Amino acid sequence: MLQFFGVDFLDLWRGQLSLRRINILIGSLLNQHGRSAVAAVIDEAAEWSESDYLLARISDALELGNWLFYTANSGEDAEELPAPTPILRPGQEEETFEPEAPAYASTDEVVDFFTRMNNL
Repeated sequence: MLQFFGVDFLDLWRGQLSLRRINILIGSLLNQHGRSAVAAVIDEAAEWSESDYLLARISDALELGNWLFYTANSGEDAEELPAPTPILRPGQEEETFEPEAPAYASTDEVVDFFTRMNNL
């Protein structure tokens, strides 16, 4: 408490600090992402701030988008690139990403769709 807030716990016994104030200080200490050792012990996800998680998601989405673009537009004789691995988040174990095969509509479904669109 002294390091973060300049408040000494001995002030509680001196009558200068209330239990309510200690509760509020501890609550705000747990909400300081990336700075709180207490929060990191309680929840590993607290090691990163919200903006760190957003940047990791953006990076993963860009890598996946580029990979999908390359695989969709490369020729049949082009070398096959492995799927990108997402950035590991705190408390997350390594996972492998395998994209699902695209499901295409049948000819009857396409004809039915355009027929309904034409009849609007």
